[in-house]
Amino acid sequence: MAGQLIRAMLLSMALAITVAAQAVAHEIRPAISDVEVGAETVTIRVRMALEGLSAGIDLETYADTNNAPEADIYEVFRQMEPEAYAEAFRADWPAVSQGFIIEVNGERLEPEIVDIEVPAVGNTELPRDSILTIQADLPPGADPVVFGWRASYGTLVVRQVGGGADAYEGFLTGGDLSEPLPRDSVATEGWGKVFVRYIGAGFEHIVPLGLDHILFVLGLFFFALQVRPLLSQVTAFTLAHTITLALAATGVVSIPPSVVEPLIAATIVYVGVENVLGGQHTRARTAVVFGFGLLHGLGFASVLGIYGIASGRFVPALVGFNIGVELGQLTVIAAAFLAVGLWFGRKPWYRKVIAIPASVVISAIGAYWVVERTLL
Repeated sequence: MAGQLIRAMLLSMALAITVAAQAVAHEIRPAISDVEVGAETVTIRVRMALEGLSAGIDLETYADTNNAPEADIYEVFRQMEPEAYAEAFRADWPAVSQGFIIEVNGERLEPEIVDIEVPAVGNTELPRDSILTIQADLPPGADPVVFGWRASYGTLVVRQVGGGADAYEGFLTGGDLSEPLPRDSVATEGWGKVFVRYIGAGFEHIVPLGLDHILFVLGLFFFALQVRPLLSQVTAFTLAHTITLALAATGVVSIPPSVVEPLIAATIVYVGVENVLGGQHTRARTAVVFGFGLLHGLGFASVLGIYGIASGRFVPALVGFNIGVELGQLTVIAAAFLAVGLWFGRKPWYRKVIAIPASVVISAIGAYWVVERTLL
């Protein structure tokens, strides 16, 4: 059994190195669009990593550009200087614009580029968010405008400009279009729609986008299969990240991602190593997990900051997002239980053959991320 354990751990380390090498920070984030509807024109400002559109990556299918077949093309665009890339994007616009859907009463409008703001190259391991400003002439009349884009362009947040706290803010996936945006007023929405939408946003931030959070939750799962220790850890984690999520999202606490992200990776290392060593009782472990949950809450808050939630809808958005996160975490635990716990959890060799090697994989990936997020 000792030889089998050593082989499993070596295989796990090899797997971890392979996975971690692919897990560079090229995460695809939702695009944010601000739509200003006038009497004669509609102006749209989109903030996103435009290189994904230029490379033709299916941004709905791939949560990380490294995994896309067009990853090499993406890297070429990513390393271009701002002026050169802006020129290349303008050249591609006739094809790229076909995915932008701006309609009035079923009539498709043709948008033109007004401006492109491309940041300096910087760290090529991180996405850079450019700002694309486009404009289209509206037909005569007062018919409202709908906006969206094809599913392969990924998740799109649509916000109508000028409506204050209750202005419409759509979270669009799968090629959905916005609600009709009027010319003479601003579309609004109730808290119920906001609440439901942010449940989806919270869930998506865990499954499939939150690989670091998924690994942490799996670290909790492999500590023990018994309901009581697992439930105590998950509850402590939930309470902790709820506290800091609220504090950070409201601006009471502000810690830059450059500090938070490496610390989150370190928590992944810790839970995996401790699973292997088996050094703490449930109560002490729960206290540690609570502390780690405070860090993860700061990470969740950065996502809410990307969406720029209006103050009048902050509470339903925050509650909905937190519920979505919890549903995502429970989904991860349920999947792990169905995959290994249900079948092998009562076997005498479960810990040595499954739990320990899996924890080694988790720790190794976390260790790589600590190095990557601090030194690389």
